[in-house]
Amino acid sequence: MLEPRLGGVLFVWLVCWSMAPMVESAIGVNWGTISFHRLKPSTVVDLLRGNKIQKVKLFEADSDVLKALMGSGIQVMVGIPNEMLPLLSSSPSASDLWVRQNVSAYAGKNGADIRYIAVGNEPFLSSYNGQFDNLVMPAILNIQQSLVKANLAGYVKLVVPCNADAYESAALPSQGAFRPELTQIMTQLVQFLNSNGSPFIVNIYPFLSLYDNTDFPQEYAFFEGTTHPVTDGSNVYTNAFDGNYDTLVAALSKLGYGQMPIVIGEIGWPSDGAIGANITAARVFNQGLINHIASNKGTPLRPGTPPMDVYLFSLLDEGAKSVLPGNFERHWGIFSFDGQAKYPLNLGLGNKELRNAKNVQYLPSRWCVANPSSDLTNVVNHMRLACSVADCTTLNYGGSCNEIGEKGNISYAFNSYYQLQMQDSRSCDFDGLGMVTFLDPSVGDCRFLVGVTDKNSNSSTSQTTYQWWVLVLFLILHWTFLLSM
Repeated sequence: MLEPRLGGVLFVWLVCWSMAPMVESAIGVNWGTISFHRLKPSTVVDLLRGNKIQKVKLFEADSDVLKALMGSGIQVMVGIPNEMLPLLSSSPSASDLWVRQNVSAYAGKNGADIRYIAVGNEPFLSSYNGQFDNLVMPAILNIQQSLVKANLAGYVKLVVPCNADAYESAALPSQGAFRPELTQIMTQLVQFLNSNGSPFIVNIYPFLSLYDNTDFPQEYAFFEGTTHPVTDGSNVYTNAFDGNYDTLVAALSKLGYGQMPIVIGEIGWPSDGAIGANITAARVFNQGLINHIASNKGTPLRPGTPPMDVYLFSLLDEGAKSVLPGNFERHWGIFSFDGQAKYPLNLGLGNKELRNAKNVQYLPSRWCVANPSSDLTNVVNHMRLACSVADCTTLNYGGSCNEIGEKGNISYAFNSYYQLQMQDSRSCDFDGLGMVTFLDPSVGDCRFLVGVTDKNSNSSTSQTTYQWWVLVLFLILHWTFLLSM
């Protein structure tokens, strides 16, 4: 695609600016797509609009998702995966191509309102052992120049979502500081963000603090008050969010940027898959967070500030995510995979409660369960096979289906596999141990799912993979041409 002319881009910028609401909502959502049962992107966009959600954060430049967002008026943060940082940090040409394919291609009248590009996702995470540390700034500088060439740099801002472990855990928020090995990089990053009018984006997870530390006061993770407040001079902290936020403020202050705008890129509470991860806790945390943000009280180091931008993690459950951090990873959504609200939640955006996705196309109402007339003594291998492919995380200790009995566990595993195989009758055989039923076997809070019929669920992933290889091929051809001169 040819680069747009200046006049056209100015028109695009003015159109987008005129479409932006004068008072912008503070609550957005993360829209992840690592799921076995993906809703059509158009269905998800309708879900966002039905709930008056005006900000969405994506983890990659998914073409089908960006197309669905065109003309929606929803502000978009599009992500660049960490795996692309080596290429984009080393090749301005690859950066130009990425911007043309994933930003310029969707800009224009009735286009996608892309406000931010997230360069990497928590690239400074300590568990990466510095793998991406020295790639972030070169990638940012290349992409910034690509935006300048495309006449988009004045509207689209670059950001880097950071995990809260980028700054050291301090006994008191006022003692906050970035990890020593990141001080130089963070100084460069913050200087760039400040000079370009971009916020610092941080992901804060009180749930993980509780999950990883049995001594962590449970009530301190929420917003209901605590008998274990943290006193820091004249400041008193009654919840982990404020304490974590102000630790970042202190770290930024030590670099000379204590007033830099901060956006919460990810925050939420899982509803299943671990002790403490349940519907009640998720509702209490998320509603408490929203009310806290809407109160305009700010934090002790930033009192009385306007509502900060917060992106809830997440919009939908993602049943194909890695469970390496824990089984709860697949259960962060405020909606289940099919766009149905898990619990009452007032986002403060005009609706008093969540509205479900409409026109979801389900498979027929039938399930695969253990055949009661079969000898199930040899079922272990079948269960292991089913759960190695499908999602069985709710069966584990602390999960919503953990106490439904042995036959219930078998049925749940069989059904998860059966639905993943689009209810192919052969996928419910299990050497005669399974049978199809038309009676919903769900028990209490344990829900036996029925899949959705979107047969294009893998098209977006394929398109993203295709774009990645186009970039790699482009770089190879580019260097081959240079070497042949």
